[in-house]
Amino acid sequence: MSRILTTHVGSLPRPDSLLAANAKAAHMPREEFTAYLDEAVADVVKRQHDLGIDIVNDGEYGHIMKEVTNYGSWWFYSFGRLGGLDFSDQALHDGVTTGGGAVELASFNERRDWVKFRDAYTNPESGIHQAKKQEGTMPTIVDAVTYTGAADAQRDVDLTLRALKANSLEAKDGFIAALSPGSAARINNAYYKTEDEIVYAMADALHEEYKIITDAGLTVQIDDPSLAEGWDQVNPEPPVDDYRRWVEVRIDAINYALRGIDPAQVRLHVCWGSWHGPHTTDIPFIDIVDKVLKVDARGISFEAANVRHAHEWKIWREVALPEDKILIPGMVSHSTNVVEHPELVADRIKQFTDIVGQDRVIASTDCGLGGRIWPSIAWAKLEALAEGARIASK
Repeated sequence: MSRILTTHVGSLPRPDSLLAANAKAAHMPREEFTAYLDEAVADVVKRQHDLGIDIVNDGEYGHIMKEVTNYGSWWFYSFGRLGGLDFSDQALHDGVTTGGGAVELASFNERRDWVKFRDAYTNPESGIHQAKKQEGTMPTIVDAVTYTGAADAQRDVDLTLRALKANSLEAKDGFIAALSPGSAARINNAYYKTEDEIVYAMADALHEEYKIITDAGLTVQIDDPSLAEGWDQVNPEPPVDDYRRWVEVRIDAINYALRGIDPAQVRLHVCWGSWHGPHTTDIPFIDIVDKVLKVDARGISFEAANVRHAHEWKIWREVALPEDKILIPGMVSHSTNVVEHPELVADRIKQFTDIVGQDRVIASTDCGLGGRIWPSIAWAKLEALAEGARIASK
């Protein structure tokens, strides 16, 4: 490559018109909602392209989000695309019941970081968005999981391809995010006997979504925060080896779900969660990176800009990057409202390119920006990302 390419993790700020349409989507004719979505996707692809982002997406606009601040649309969208689920009045963060195993996830409110800083997490004046509990219910698996979202997935693909073409871009220049089996499995269960059964049932179902995306020539981004974030949700802290085995099951399930799909059309996103908290109980990336590199994906996307993980670029001095892989590190972060200076972005990019080479790094964001920071700030961060990549390329 003659220059360093740029992308982002997926979610982008929704325009007010789309937020309003999302709030009414359940009572709106499908054609009418698709028209809103079509216009919004066309605009968001053009905006990314105009800013200088090379590998773009639909902003995850097909994953319904009803509020400007929303940390869960990357996951919650799957509830409407999976059969075998039943919704109760159990609150979203009240618990996760799985099938058992050496590593057991606690409830969201019993995360070790949330317990350690309970005073901050429960006070709306602390600035931690999760201090305000998001509305929603956690579904329960009551029957064999199936995939029922083919029409929605195909709609997202078609709108993305149309927007790419309007900007003289090809399918290879676009990606669509989809949930991983491991993250999808973090819901209540009253049907499967073991946790592994849940994970593989989700892999079978989500395989269909991955195929719809990649059959169209687009790249599928597998969103799997559970690989790193799950560590904090095990209370008390487990032995690292036990957790590594837990992670390996989820990597194997991703590969099973990707069967028959070209790894060149796949990228995996790993993160430690989008909430704006202390994150003092995050697992170091070095403890699981060898497992992550076993996934059948060309691109590995991960947080590298937020202040809890910005130092971890140094692990690539000792971890050999397989020849068939590229790094997609975050150069700007969703965890701060401060917009990174382009020179800092360039410096961060150079930390990686000096180790693995310029042709094996695509500059990205730490996580999805939509719903995590204010829209105007999110777009300013993408502008800084693109400018930083131009500086680094020189």
